[in-house]
Amino acid sequence: MSSTSVSLAEPSKELGVSTRPVEKDTDGSPPPKDKQAHTSSNTFVSEGLDDYCKPMESYEGYHRYDPDFVWEPKEEKKIVRKIDKRICTWACLMFFALQLDRGNISQALSDNMLRDLGLNTNDYNYGMTIFYLCFLSAELPSQMISKKLGPDNWIPVQMVSWSLVASMQAFLSGRSSFFATRALLGLIEGGFIPDVILYLSYFYTGPELPKRLSWFWTSYQSTQIISAFLAYGLLRLRGLNGMAGWRWLFALEGMLTGLVGIMSYFYLPPSPTQTVSWFRGRDGWFNEREEKIMVNRVLRDDPSKGDMHNRQALSLGMFWECLCDWHVWPVFALGLVWQVPVQPASQYLTLQLRSVGFSTFETNFLTIPAYVLFIIQLLSWTWLSEKINERFLLGMLSQFWPLPCLIALEVIPANTSAWARWALSTLLVGHPYIHAILVAITSRNAGTVRTRTVASALYNMTVQAGSIISSNIYRDDDKPLYRRGNKVLIGVCCMNIVLFALVKVFYVTTNRRRERVWSQMTLEEKQEYLATTKDKGNKRLDFRFAH
Repeated sequence: MSSTSVSLAEPSKELGVSTRPVEKDTDGSPPPKDKQAHTSSNTFVSEGLDDYCKPMESYEGYHRYDPDFVWEPKEEKKIVRKIDKRICTWACLMFFALQLDRGNISQALSDNMLRDLGLNTNDYNYGMTIFYLCFLSAELPSQMISKKLGPDNWIPVQMVSWSLVASMQAFLSGRSSFFATRALLGLIEGGFIPDVILYLSYFYTGPELPKRLSWFWTSYQSTQIISAFLAYGLLRLRGLNGMAGWRWLFALEGMLTGLVGIMSYFYLPPSPTQTVSWFRGRDGWFNEREEKIMVNRVLRDDPSKGDMHNRQALSLGMFWECLCDWHVWPVFALGLVWQVPVQPASQYLTLQLRSVGFSTFETNFLTIPAYVLFIIQLLSWTWLSEKINERFLLGMLSQFWPLPCLIALEVIPANTSAWARWALSTLLVGHPYIHAILVAITSRNAGTVRTRTVASALYNMTVQAGSIISSNIYRDDDKPLYRRGNKVLIGVCCMNIVLFALVKVFYVTTNRRRERVWSQMTLEEKQEYLATTKDKGNKRLDFRFAH
C-alpha cells in the first residue's frame, strides 16, 4: 500500500483518524440507498477509494483484501466477541504474568525483605530507579526486535526470560544482587507492553482499542488483588528449608510466569489470517469469510495498517522519521508526569501500612480495596472517554482526584489514626487511571504502522521516566510523614492540570487549521492531493487527531 492510502470521502467530523468511513459521499450528499445499509459499518463511500487503500502485496492479509466486500453488522459483532475471547483474554493473562513478577516486590516488602537484606528506603528507591532506567532503555530495541520477529514470537521469549530472573530473586543476598536483578528484570520486561499493544492493533480498530486496553490494565490491577491472597499463603512458608517467606514468593510466582510464557509461544497466532497450527487446530480459528471481515474492517478503519507486513523490520530512516514526528510529542510530555502525583503512594503502600502498625498479613489484605477502586475507575473513565468522545479534559479532571488527598497528607498531624492514613492511601492508589486512554491516543494519532511502533515505545519510555522521578520523591530522611515529598507532589499535580489543557488546545487548533484548508479545496483538488502528496500518516491534510 502506498503512503497515500486514505479515504476520498470528506474527513470525519469525529475526533479520530479520517480514514474511517463517513455517512456522506464525495460531493457531500448522502450515499446511494443501496449503500446506506452498510455505509456506517463496513463499506467505503467513495468511488475509486480502493486505488488509495490497497495494501502492499506482502501484507499478511492481502489475499483477503476486497474493497467491494460487504457484511452484516451482527457478523462483525460476533467476530469481535470471538477475538475478545481468543486474543484479548490471553493478552490479559500475559499482562497478569508480567505484573505478578513486576509487582510482587510490594508483598515482599511487607515480609521485612529490606531488613533481611540489610537495605533501607533509599536503597529501595535506587533499586526501583535502576529497574525503570533499564525498562525504558529496552523499550525501543524490544519494539524493533518485535517488528522483525513478530510479537507472537518475541513476547513468549521475553516472558520465559524474565521468569527465570524473577525466580532467582529467591537467592538475593544483599544490595548488589538486589540492584542486579532489578536491572535484568527491567531490561527483559521493557518493551512487553508496547509489543502487546502492537499485536492487538492487528485485530482491533481504533475505536475498539481503548476498551480492550482498559481490560488489559484491569488484569494488571487484578494481579495485585490475587497476589495479595497468594502472598497470604506463600509468606507463611517463612522458615521452610530455612528460607524467608518473600524468597518463596519470588521463586514460585516466577515459575508460574514461565509456564504462561511457554504456553504463549504455541498459542499466539501471527495475525488474523495465520491461525492454523497443530496447537490451534489444522482449520485455524476463523473461516475464510471471517478472515475477510477481520482484514477489511481493520483496513477500512485505518488503511495504513496495510503499509507493512507483520515480519517487516523498520529501517534506520523509518526509525528516525518516527522519532521526529513532533505531533505526538505532547502525549509523551503527559506520559512523563501524569502519574507522578500518585505513584509514590502505590510504591510505598505496604511500607506505609507496616509503619503505622498493621501486621504483614493485615497489610496485604488492606491493599485490596485500593486495587478494586482502581479497576472501577479504570473501566469507568475509559468507557466515558469513548462515550463522550473526550480524552484530555478527562485526563485533566483525573488530576483533581489526588490533589485533596495529597493536601490532606501534608497537613494532617503526626498522631492521626492509622485508619485515616490507610483511607487516604487507598484513595490515592485507586485514582482515575487514564493510561489506557493515552496509550490508545498514541496509537490512533501515530497515523502509520511504523510511527505507531515507535510511538508506543516512546510513550511507555516517558511513563517509565516518570516512574524514576516518582521513585525518588519520598526519601529516607523525610519519613515517616514525607512532608517535603508531598509538597513536591502537590506542585506536580497542579502543573499537570495546566499541561492537559495545553495539549487539548494544541490538537484542537491543529485540527481546525487543517479542516479550514481541506474544506476550501474542490473535489478535484482533494483527489489530486491524495494521488500526489508525499505527506504521510498524521502529516496529511485529511488526518484529524483524537483529543
